[in-house]
Amino acid sequence: MALNTATKIAADPGGDGVGTGRPAPVPRRGRRRSTGEWVADVLVVAVLSVLAIATLYPFLFELTISLSSAGDTQQPGLHILPMHPTVAAWHAVLSSSGILHAYLNTIVRTAAATAITLVLTAMMAYPLAQRTFPHRRVLNFLLLFSLLFSGGFIPLFLLVKNLGLLDSRWSLILPGAVGAMNVILMRNFFQAIPAELIDAARTDGASEMRILFTIVLPLSKPVLAVVGLWTALANWNAWFDALLYINDPHKQVLQMFIRNTVVTQANPILSGTNPGFLDSASTTQSLSAAAVMIATLPIIVLYPFLQKYFARGILLGSVKG
Repeated sequence: MALNTATKIAADPGGDGVGTGRPAPVPRRGRRRSTGEWVADVLVVAVLSVLAIATLYPFLFELTISLSSAGDTQQPGLHILPMHPTVAAWHAVLSSSGILHAYLNTIVRTAAATAITLVLTAMMAYPLAQRTFPHRRVLNFLLLFSLLFSGGFIPLFLLVKNLGLLDSRWSLILPGAVGAMNVILMRNFFQAIPAELIDAARTDGASEMRILFTIVLPLSKPVLAVVGLWTALANWNAWFDALLYINDPHKQVLQMFIRNTVVTQANPILSGTNPGFLDSASTTQSLSAAAVMIATLPIIVLYPFLQKYFARGILLGSVKG
């Protein structure tokens, strides 16, 4: 018994119980932070808190006004929470036939533009990512040149007009289908994919289109999520191109409907609303706020599902290969 004890002590003289012959590590105490570091942390937290409040308050204000009664909206001062909540403004906006048509047009535009942009951008970025592609340097230069110089709105309007796309939904989708920044971001991400995978697929007889859609794109979900989110946001919030190209009120998008609502004090909503849904609890201000919130909520709901890809796609796609 004594021999076993002595053997254990000899094997583990430090008493750490591991039997390594080394003493147990002594935990270190953390370095005391200086006064300057504490002051810097407090200033950073204070500045970020002010920026967060400045960012969130407009959204909270619109939400509060949209849920407030007529008397509450007339009260001066800051509006943080509704004193007498009511959903009359939301009910009136959602019952308006005008906003339903605008919502449908915006959903169709956003979905179609995002799908077309992802396909065309990937098909342009993939060959530019291949170092053996002919005239690759010239095409990359033209791509960068388009970021610095553009023809402007008048040549673009004349192009859309000469193509016969005026008053067509394609006029809202095709002109911005391929963006230089999206192509550069996706090209750099493609360059980070190991070349051995692509070479092995070519050796097995796979075509370039098959390599792109079965190997490259499945490995590029982060950058696809980033480009898709940017495109969806841009098309969901766009209104100026609809102002230029669309004259048919049945083809107007949601943001144009919101603009007309804010400018004309909710007349588009009132003209398409069943009077039974509107009572004294609603005002033009609450109707406009409700319309803004209804237009904003889908993007707020969608973003958390794509956020996990966002930082990774930006980081990897921004590194030059």
